[in-house]
Amino acid sequence: MFDDAEVIHAYTCADALRDGVLIDVSATAREAGFRWPVALTCAAWERCVSVPPGVAGQDEAGRLWDVLWMLRCAVARQDSGRVVPFELHVRNDNREGTPPLVRLKAVCGPGDEGEPVITVMLPDED
Repeated sequence: MFDDAEVIHAYTCADALRDGVLIDVSATAREAGFRWPVALTCAAWERCVSVPPGVAGQDEAGRLWDVLWMLRCAVARQDSGRVVPFELHVRNDNREGTPPLVRLKAVCGPGDEGEPVITVMLPDED
């Protein structure tokens, strides 16, 4: 139906990475056992990886590792499907006790060249 249609506008993964809408975490993801490129949406990064000012005992590298490790565990538990929901506790303040639970999802889809890529996002993002 759309074979001869003119493309009016395309926003690629490369565009999103350049604009900061997506953050490439593939190097760390490879260390965590992922074979495909992995990116986080800016919103997921801000919520789970970026350390709010004044929060003690936290760093971005450790928080990113936690996100990727929990995703890896969720992938191992799931039989199939391109959407993997998962959750982890994220400390964004200095209060005592268990930090709040944050829900995320990972979507495996085609990249700009049709290759598989994994995007980690908040549940309400597409």
